[in-house]
Amino acid sequence: MKTTVFTKYHIAAGAKMAEFAGYNMPIEFTGINDEHMAVRNGAGVFDVSHMGEIWVKGPRALDLLQRITTNDVSKLFDGKVQYTCMPNGRGGIVDDILVYRVDAETYMLCVNAANIEKDWNHICEQGRAFGMEAGHGKELYNASDEICQLAVQGPLAMKIVQKMCDEPVEEMEYYTFKKMKVAGCDAILSITGYTGSGGCEIYVANEDGDKLWKALWEAGEEFGLKNIGLGARDTLRLEKGFCLYGNDIDDTTSPLEGGLGWITKFAEGKDFIDRAAMERLKAEGVGRKLVGLKMVERGIPRHGYAIAAPDGTRIGHVTSGTMSPCMKVGFGLGYVTPEYAKAGTEIAVVVREKPLRAEVVKIPFV
Repeated sequence: MKTTVFTKYHIAAGAKMAEFAGYNMPIEFTGINDEHMAVRNGAGVFDVSHMGEIWVKGPRALDLLQRITTNDVSKLFDGKVQYTCMPNGRGGIVDDILVYRVDAETYMLCVNAANIEKDWNHICEQGRAFGMEAGHGKELYNASDEICQLAVQGPLAMKIVQKMCDEPVEEMEYYTFKKMKVAGCDAILSITGYTGSGGCEIYVANEDGDKLWKALWEAGEEFGLKNIGLGARDTLRLEKGFCLYGNDIDDTTSPLEGGLGWITKFAEGKDFIDRAAMERLKAEGVGRKLVGLKMVERGIPRHGYAIAAPDGTRIGHVTSGTMSPCMKVGFGLGYVTPEYAKAGTEIAVVVREKPLRAEVVKIPFV
């Protein structure tokens, strides 16, 4: 099992550890509900060093990214971040990713931990058509094993981070970033996150990880900074209706089915993989839609549970579900046939062979 620069600190803090995407990661520290509310009301730090970072550089960088992603990369400016996904050529999704534009010929992609190798191979394969080479000092470079990343999230997060920075960062806009010094380390400070509670993500070289960690906890002490594990990361993202790759979207789901039509841009001259198939799907209509669902009867929807119509007909399945720490009710995401996708529609989630009443609701949940 791989470790991150920060693994030793999680173990010392008494975290419940488990394998995730090949890494020994902290699942919880003081408890999922406690950690969840700390992020919603204060500030928490997540070790997200297991995520991947891939550099795409050179005069053909934009052309390649326009080919392999659904969103319009030409709309980016220096210091702007974009959420997008990579279609797989079979109607599904390779991964959902963030694209960072450093300059017109330098981009960094942040990719999901479990997909690093798959994404890297896909990018290299597509890059060959543009004459782009992979490896150290080349146009395509996988830096995942050299970079560590901390997410500092919550309404107090930027007050803490500001203490480690010489230049002002508290007013930075959502989905922008700066290459700058953080705690004296060369860093990328990105106003992004997976919680919907504000904050940032900080990327530094592995050798600077210890220095960043120490400075962060010193800065965070007066604000009650807490350690947060992957368990609360999941409940936090779910309350905001953010997709988790492998659960809500995968190699078999179209971005249009998964509610990612807003990052699928049919711009003039943007010939992305699967464009024609997606335009057809958009015109004809999808066969299923990812929706938010909330339990009316007591119960917790779980990944894989069947979703039924009130008359018992199976209409889909749950992709992510849990008990909401904020709403104190079972809720989740799932695919249903289009006629059941409207908010307010009554459905049932089959829990241990018993259909329990639920309803389709608008996302985000909180």
